[in-house]
Amino acid sequence: MKILLIDDHEMVRLGLKSYLDMQEDVEVIAEASNGREGVEKALEFRPDVVVMDIVMPEMDGIEATLELLKKWKEAKIVILTSYLDNEKISPVLDAGARGYLLKTSSADTILAGIRKVAKGELAIETEVKKKVENRRNQLALHDELTARERDILGLLAKGYENQRIADELFISLKTVKTHVSNILAKLEVSDRTQAVVYAFQHHLVPQEEI
Repeated sequence: MKILLIDDHEMVRLGLKSYLDMQEDVEVIAEASNGREGVEKALEFRPDVVVMDIVMPEMDGIEATLELLKKWKEAKIVILTSYLDNEKISPVLDAGARGYLLKTSSADTILAGIRKVAKGELAIETEVKKKVENRRNQLALHDELTARERDILGLLAKGYENQRIADELFISLKTVKTHVSNILAKLEVSDRTQAVVYAFQHHLVPQEEI
């Protein structure tokens, strides 16, 4: 199994390379210190697995993943990072990375993840899976809102009553009431105040509107 290591920290590359080279079936064939250089070397050496950091100079891991898969769609990329937040996780997985591992994990765990990706499987650590699942659950509720319901939710956040919403949107009072009921049901809340709080927590409306 041939590996390319892409990380701007030399000590990280050195430590991981030393461990991987101890494995009989693993060979680190190249290293890179930034995403741009990493993409070039991946295309040159065509490793079985690319192990890539996220935060790097010149081109970060998200950009590098997109760039590499655009030029070599079969590339198998494992993200190895210290970051455990959705702002980092979602973009790289959406970009096509096959693994997301944490530098705080044991060397054996990292190796096991790399092996899984080499075999064509996904390797997402448990903590990362929980983050992704929680985000999906949060998004699932308000993703069901229609454009009109989002407009009405914004007006609710401004403190508008039903009649004023009807006048603002040029729709009937009955229609507004139906939309408000649908909003409460979809967001799984019991009243307008809770709906507005939800909207604020999930950045659906500007804070100043509450």
